[in-house]
Amino acid sequence: MSKDQGAFRTIGELSKELGIKPHILRYWEDQFAVLNPLKRAGARRHYRPEDVEIVKTINRLLNEEGYTIKGARKFLAARNKEPAIVLGAPQPDGAALSSAGKPDENDSLIVAELKSIRDQLSEALAAA
Repeated sequence: MSKDQGAFRTIGELSKELGIKPHILRYWEDQFAVLNPLKRAGARRHYRPEDVEIVKTINRLLNEEGYTIKGARKFLAARNKEPAIVLGAPQPDGAALSSAGKPDENDSLIVAELKSIRDQLSEALAAA
């Protein structure tokens, strides 16, 4: 029998569900201010559904995408300030955004270089 999607989870339940050891979850609480589960009597942690999503995001960033803790902190902070913008991701006009949310000259150069590489690869595939 599994819990309802909206139910709170204890640290043990979340640990089993996601395959992350409890001490790692406690460490992440210290490292990420956005992760703040409810603490009841005896400092028992109860993770709300939004906490579970944050833990899943942190796990993905650190263990699948190769972010450092510092980089994951920056990613989460940027996402909380402006949820529609992912830094460095191509924007509809093709320009990338800097950490201030404005087009940066270096980002534009990187985007142009990546487009050039993409075009070269497309030509090489077409010729093959």
